[in-house]
This record gives sequence, structure tokens and C-alpha cells, in this order.
Amino acid sequence: MHPAPSIIVFTTLSGLGYGFAAVLGLGLVDPSALATKVAHVLALALIAAGLSASTLHLGNPQRAWRALSQWRSSWLSREGVMAILTFVPLVVSAWASLFEGRYLPTVGIVGTVMCMVTVYCTAMIYASLRSVQAWHTKLTPLCYRLFSIAGGFVLAAFFALCGGGNGVAMCLLALLFLIAAWVAKVFWRRNMLQAPPLSSPESATGLGNIGRVRLLERPHAMENYLTREMGFKVARKHAAKLWKLAFAAGGVIPAVLMLALLPLAGGPSLFAAMLAGLAIIFHLLGMLVERWLFFAEARHAVMNYYGG
Repeated sequence: MHPAPSIIVFTTLSGLGYGFAAVLGLGLVDPSALATKVAHVLALALIAAGLSASTLHLGNPQRAWRALSQWRSSWLSREGVMAILTFVPLVVSAWASLFEGRYLPTVGIVGTVMCMVTVYCTAMIYASLRSVQAWHTKLTPLCYRLFSIAGGFVLAAFFALCGGGNGVAMCLLALLFLIAAWVAKVFWRRNMLQAPPLSSPESATGLGNIGRVRLLERPHAMENYLTREMGFKVARKHAAKLWKLAFAAGGVIPAVLMLALLPLAGGPSLFAAMLAGLAIIFHLLGMLVERWLFFAEARHAVMNYYGG
């Protein structure tokens, strides 16, 4: 499918922001430290930037609020509602850290849970689509949540090393969740590449009982919305190279840096903070590529009617 830049930015930044806010909600860093105060502001900024980017994909962004009314049946609507509600405990936690220098356990835990529910809703927008076989699996929401938490701990490690405290724990947890996230993603990708297609020209037309169905002529002589948005293709060799790039930049390099930081994370350190900042840059780059592939490699069942 066509990988819209706005959706890539939305899922990457909002996932990173919610994961970071969820980690801060656990109270593992010093709430009175300047680094932690800045961290709360950054988490809210990442979430806001991601949600703002999502509206750019809409034909009429000014009507985006109407999507909130279908929360009973639409995961997109549920995500919108949860995104708004989640801001309440996150803002309260940020206020307590910024102006009072303290951590509110109840509010923090509620915010953490709501962050993960919001990320789950985002993932289910795609996982609920039976027409896209690669997405329609329980591994999709698992990967989204693990990547969100892993990114959150990578960011938390940086701010812990800048003075927030508990640097060793942040680096260790970042390492563990990076490994877990990419292991889950490897299984997701293997499932996408090896699973036999559930939809075929035979099943799409209902003529499978007659024999093999082949396309005589496309339904449209010219390109249309479906062929542009649903028929996007990326060469397998390019996809393989991009996957290696995403895996190395988003997983291997940050994990190695987190491992290298463990003996240096006993207290604030400029060198250690620089390494953690480098890990953030690589992880963000890898996640952007991973999200691009998530959309670019997905095959929509409607392309059975176009010879796809």
C-alpha cells in the first residue's frame, strides 16, 4: 500500500511519545530534576506532533473531530477519544514535575495504562483490517506496543544520564525491550512473507470452483485511487535492503549502545549522554524505515481485481 508520509510520521512520533510518557508515568526518574521536567515537555510535544501529522492525511482535516463520534465501532475513533483523554493524566503528571518537583503515583500509573491503550487502538486500526493479511494478526498490536515502550526507555535513558537518575535501570530496560520488540517484528515479517494468501482471484470472484481465474482486462484503463493507494509496490530486493537498514539502525545499534552504557550509567555523564543521544537518533531513523515498510509491503485484497 502507499506509505503516506503523514501516517509514517504520526505512528512513529506518537508511538515514541506515548512510550516515553508511559515510562515517565512509572516514576523511575527523579521528578525534581531539570532533565525530567524537560522530558515531560518533550513527551507531550512528541504526542502532539504525531497527532497533528495524522490530520494531514485527511481530505478535510477541519472535519477530523467528527471521527470521534464512532467510538462504538471504529478503532480510529477509539484512538482519537483515547488520545484526548490520555492528555489529562499526562498534563497533570507534567505539571507536578515542572512546578512541584514531585511524582504522583496514581496519576502516573493511570497515564501509563492509558498510553498503552492508546497505542493499542492505533495498532488495531490496521490489525482489524481483514483485507490486508499482513496486518491482520495479533503480532501487529504487540509490535506497536513493544516498539513504543522500547523507544520510551531509550529516551528515558538519555534523560536519566542527563541528571534524572537511575541510568543503569533505564539502559538495561531499554536493551531488553529493544530485543523484545525486534524479535516480535522478525516473527511478524516472517509471517508476512511466508503465510499463504487468504485472498486470491478465485476467492475474490467466487469462481474458484471452476478453476484458475486469470485477468483478461483491468477494470480501469487509467490509474485511479485504488491503484494509487492500494497498489503500491516495492521491489523485493529494495525491501530486503531497507529491512536490514531498519533492523540495524532501529535495533542493533541502539541495543549495542545501551549495553555499552551500562558501566557508564552510574551517574550523570556528558559522554554517556552523548552515546544515549546517538542511540535515539539511530532508533528514530530505524523506526521511520520500519513504518515505511509496514505500509509499502502490505498487499490489499482489492488488488486481486487488478492483477496484483
